[in-house]
Amino acid sequence: MAQGPGLDPSRVILGTFGQAYIDGEWQTNINHLDAVVAIDKRELNLVGHNWVQFKIGAKRGTGTMSGYKVTSKMIQRDFSKFDILSKLDDPEAFGHETIRLIRCMPDQVQLANWTAGEEVTEETPFTFEDYELLDPIDGP
Repeated sequence: MAQGPGLDPSRVILGTFGQAYIDGEWQTNINHLDAVVAIDKRELNLVGHNWVQFKIGAKRGTGTMSGYKVTSKMIQRDFSKFDILSKLDDPEAFGHETIRLIRCMPDQVQLANWTAGEEVTEETPFTFEDYELLDPIDGP
């Protein structure tokens, strides 16, 4: 049986083309960024239903950014809030995706983490209070 055309591998987005901006400044040292939103699902046991029903409660945004240490800006920023702009712009993709993470706050600030002869990396876990999908990738 013949199958359809399937996925065009050239359209798969590579993280190589990701960019992170903190308050508008491109973070060329960042090579990893993840952000997720989780919801507090409230279980409801309603009469007339033998299935548990769910209501969406509060949302919680968490993430981590990491990369090479090149400045002391994260230490200087301390625990003040900032926005992160995440942009994926693979030239072979169907478009680019830009997401703004709003009012990010570090969970911890890394003061030191080094080993002789190795590149110094920096990892910052954070929470955020909202997000906005600015440029979605819609496809063909």
